Amino acid sequence: MFKIVRYSIYVLLLLCVSCAKQQQSSRPTRLPFDADSAYAYIHQQMAFGARVPGSPEHEACGDWLMHQLSRHGAQVKEQIGTILNYSGQLQAVRNIVGYWQGTLGHTIMLCAHWDTRPWTDEEPDYADRFDPVPGANDGASGVGVILEIVRQMQVFKAQGKPIPSLQIVFFDCEDMGTPTHYTGKQREHTWCLGSQLWARDYRQAIANQLPTQPAILYGILLDMVGDPSATFPREYFSTMYASGYVEKIWRTAAQLGYARYFVQQATLYPITDDHYYVNTLAGIPCVDIIDYKGGTETGFPEWWHTRADDMQNINKQTLQAVGETVLTTICSK
Repeated sequence: MFKIVRYSIYVLLLLCVSCAKQQQSSRPTRLPFDADSAYAYIHQQMAFGARVPGSPEHEACGDWLMHQLSRHGAQVKEQIGTILNYSGQLQAVRNIVGYWQGTLGHTIMLCAHWDTRPWTDEEPDYADRFDPVPGANDGASGVGVILEIVRQMQVFKAQGKPIPSLQIVFFDCEDMGTPTHYTGKQREHTWCLGSQLWARDYRQAIANQLPTQPAILYGILLDMVGDPSATFPREYFSTMYASGYVEKIWRTAAQLGYARYFVQQATLYPITDDHYYVNTLAGIPCVDIIDYKGGTETGFPEWWHTRADDMQNINKQTLQAVGETVLTTICSK
């Protein structure tokens, strides 16, 4: 009897060691991401001033974004078009699109919006609601993380690592939705104008089997990813249309030690963001990584759509958590 028990304990120990080794081997390889570099990309966008569509600051920043993507090895183009805004007027749109050739046979989309809102319409005092939002976190943070990811991917490619191709899209006019002070008749779908334009063109290109548009496996949208106290819940539309990729990203974050940022809670309400139109119009499963608190009146941070959206809301540890998680996810099987 003693020998049987001892043998059983021995077998159990072997099983535990085997499970531990399997669990360890299943963990993703931690890939380098430079939060200092991402921070610098954000700071440079802020140096242009508010990137309100149609302004000189907007034009200059767009040119700079195209140059950054190009110097990191992407084929870059602009998608220029018009779309009706909240009041039914034509709104000019300038999406910045880059295709970066990897070594694997599939393409992953990374996207963020690069414009800033013309109105600080969440300011407490009505008189303060007509300044443009600086847009450090709401706009520049997602763009900065993606630029650093592309820079790192160029290094991986030179090292001969197997990596996917990337479709990079910096959406314009995401923040042109109906202002709170507007009292006239308004249209539906007034937010995310750039992604609506891009998604419709993508769907048409795929339907017509145009060789200039690669098929995209899935997408990741980054929006407001720099706040020191950021929490990224599982967003409703993301789970509806891309649940498998939500699971993959959040699991990777937990394995890398970033579970305090990528929380397991779901958003109380669906969030209308660029990913909604990528999912519904383009038919690409797309996940939104977005800072959503749930404890404020809007659900978003207190500085959202105010004059306080400046570099004080950018934290390098948060950028590291997001950038490393996304980079590791897209490079893992």
